[in-house]
Amino acid sequence: VQLVESGGGLVQAGGSLTLSCKISGIILSVFTGDATDWYRQAPGKQRELVATLESGGGTTYDDSVKGRFAVSKDNTRRTVYLQMNALKPEDTARYYCNHRFYRDRWGQGTQVTVSS
Repeated sequence: VQLVESGGGLVQAGGSLTLSCKISGIILSVFTGDATDWYRQAPGKQRELVATLESGGGTTYDDSVKGRFAVSKDNTRRTVYLQMNALKPEDTARYYCNHRFYRDRWGQGTQVTVSS
């Protein structure tokens, strides 16, 4: 199982980005049967959980991104998305996804840089 994040980039404050997390080698029942989390890590800071897509489709968000970020998935593509709107400079970080069935598997992340 491999996770590949993409979609990051440089954006001005107030802008939007959509991140993708493609999970290859995972069977559908496992992909849909457990939650997927989005984390981020800024330089010099610990990795923090920002959003969760539960197996039943429910979502939870850190207070810092609530109302601005939205997580969704495409089961056919085994891909989880993180739509990020109204970006702020404090959102600058490397973003990672993690599927809870494969807690020890991480991708390389994708860098998001928000300029003021």
